Amino acid sequence: MTAADPTGFTFQPIGYLQTPFADKFGIPRQPTLAPHATGVLKLLPPYDRAEAVRGLEAFSHVWLTFVFHQTAGQWSPTVRPPRLGGNQRIGVFACRSPFRPNPLGLSLVQLRSISTDEGVVLTFSGVDLVDGTPILDIKPYIPYVESQPDARSGFVSGEPARLQVVFSELAEQQCQRYQTRYPELRALIVDVLTQDPRPAYADDPARRYGVRLYTLDVKWRCDGQSAFVESLDSL
Repeated sequence: MTAADPTGFTFQPIGYLQTPFADKFGIPRQPTLAPHATGVLKLLPPYDRAEAVRGLEAFSHVWLTFVFHQTAGQWSPTVRPPRLGGNQRIGVFACRSPFRPNPLGLSLVQLRSISTDEGVVLTFSGVDLVDGTPILDIKPYIPYVESQPDARSGFVSGEPARLQVVFSELAEQQCQRYQTRYPELRALIVDVLTQDPRPAYADDPARRYGVRLYTLDVKWRCDGQSAFVESLDSL
């Protein structure tokens, strides 16, 4: 940006977040809803200096500023939020849709650990971002100014109903098989499916869905009350 051209902004990612979510389908619609979803961020040079994160360990949660890189350039003035059944349109600035004029997002995550042994590596839980998301900034969460218990939340009237998650015998066996490689896999599957990631219009109990977590394709069905995990197929 220059004094003569105040609109000429250029942003450089400080790193790319590694997450279990191989694609957009199945990602929690808000951060912290899947506590077993872990993200790892290795800072890129020249930001990978220990002094850049000095003092951050004193905070339990941080804000991640990121880029909706898979929807960049695809903005719309109105969107259909899933919380409204996918039928009612509201303005893009009245929701958290990724289809924004400037594809920027904020995500509140729990800071699990910081390693400065080789560069800077940060581990978070409760992530809601697709694998490879560019991270632009990290800021500490400060409860006394950012927590507003009396705030109005518009069309988001409380937490949605959750599904019961039932595993088939085969799926249970497969979770055990992958336990060493992905220690919290079963809990992560429950976190993801209990929130019913299906499109708002979906109501066919016989339809099979696939959610890609890590290197696995989790096959499941839903009758509107329960999510039935059938199998975990290697990709």
